[in-house]
Parts: sequence; structure tokens; C-alpha cells
Amino acid sequence: MDNCKAVALLDSGVGGLTVVKEINRQLPSEHVVYFGDTARMPYGPRPSEQVRHFAYQIMDFLLTQQIKMIIIACNSAASAGLEYYRKRVGLPLLDVIEPGVRAALKQTLNRKVGVIGTTGTIESGAYQRVFQRLAPDVHVFSRACPLFVLVVENELVHTPEVLGVAEEYLHSLKKAGVDTLILGCTHYPLLADVIAAVMGPNVTLISSAEETAREARRILEERELLHPPGDSVLHRFYVSGPAKNFRQMAVKLLENEIRAFQVVLDEETPLLL
Repeated sequence: MDNCKAVALLDSGVGGLTVVKEINRQLPSEHVVYFGDTARMPYGPRPSEQVRHFAYQIMDFLLTQQIKMIIIACNSAASAGLEYYRKRVGLPLLDVIEPGVRAALKQTLNRKVGVIGTTGTIESGAYQRVFQRLAPDVHVFSRACPLFVLVVENELVHTPEVLGVAEEYLHSLKKAGVDTLILGCTHYPLLADVIAAVMGPNVTLISSAEETAREARRILEERELLHPPGDSVLHRFYVSGPAKNFRQMAVKLLENEIRAFQVVLDEETPLLL
């Protein structure tokens, strides 16, 4: 039965686990299949065409895994071309950009919203397009923060240098007077304490994870694809790089034991190690 199939997520690394954690909270009966492209991260500095190619490879692998939905849990991959992915996949496809915008619109009072993300996400204008469609009166201020992904992936979040990097990146957004800041990369919630310390108590941080999980639930309900409660839940985690480091970070973030498997992505057929 289709409703017993898994919800799939793809990301460039560990950042999408913030969405997995929220799915576990809001949709505790759902099976999850996760792919982190740790061998080729970060996606942010790469050309859109290359990121799309990587996403195609991962989606082709995920489609072999008995899934019912794909969440592009990577802002850079989503920015590179949702319209292309929808032509390739005949399943419900959800990204993290529009849910994040909708959450920000619920919070902002002065209609000044900041967006931080990778270079690829910011230069794509993906967030600006969604804001223009949903709330053209909102003033959007963007800033690329490319080092943040490397900080998270290399477990440097708690080093003293990170605060200085954050202050440099976020200075223009503070000066602009934003009252809401979208963490436009699924890695960035793992830096939320540092970002909040720089932005101050009057700025609301928006992680798209909660809103994305809520949107996933809505779509699954509409299509009668929610997994029935009662069965044991099975999560499967795949990475393109070594599995050990990913597993260690995933266990900390999800607060649960997991197994992770390395997958070599060949040009034609994925080869499971």
C-alpha cells in the first residue's frame, strides 16, 4: 500500500536532518529515507546545472526505495530548479523555501525580512520570487553566508571564531532593521544560538523545518497517504561520503541511534556499498 511507503529527503549533507527531526515530531508514524550528498558538499558555490545533476542522481536512487514523497531538504538544490525536478518525478515534491517564507510572513511586524543562505541560493533569487508572489509589499534583505555550511559539517559550531564570522555576515541585516530572519539553509538552524546572539532578542529566526513538516502532513492527508499508526517505524540513511562521521552527527541531532550506509553515485546506476 502506498501509504506504508516512506517519505524521502535529500540534502547536500547533515542539514536536512533538522527536517527529519521535525517530521519525527509531527509525523511519528512515517518511515523516512534520507540521502546526504556528503562527498560533494557544499552545493552553495556550485553552478545550478551541476547541482541539478546531483539532485537527479539522488532522486533516481531514492525512487528505488519504496517512497511516496520527496522533500528537497536543501535550499541550494531547491533553488537550482524545482520545476525541473517535478518533470522528472511523478510523486508529491516539496521544498523548504515556500514553507519558510510562509512562516516568516506570519511573524514579521515591520514587513522587513532577512534571508541568509548559500551563495547559490541567494544569487538564484528563489526567496525573492516567492515573496513577490505571496507578499509583494515585504522588503527582503538577503545575505550569502557560505562559511556557515562548512562550520556545521566540520563540527566547528562552538569555536570562538564562529561568532566573528556571524557578526560580519549579519551586520547589513541588523543595519536594515529586519525583525524576522529566515535561515535559508537547512544547516543554519544548527547555528541558531550564534545567529540569535548576533541578531538580538527582537529578531525572530525562522527555520523552515517545522513549516515543511506541517506542509508534508497536509499533502499526505489530502492524498490519503498518511501512514497508519501502530507499525514499527523504519528510517534509512544514505550518504555519498564515509558513513561514520555522518552517523555520529545524526545521532547527536536526532537523539536516537541510527545506521547509515555509503552509496557511490555512478553516472548511470547507483552502486550500494
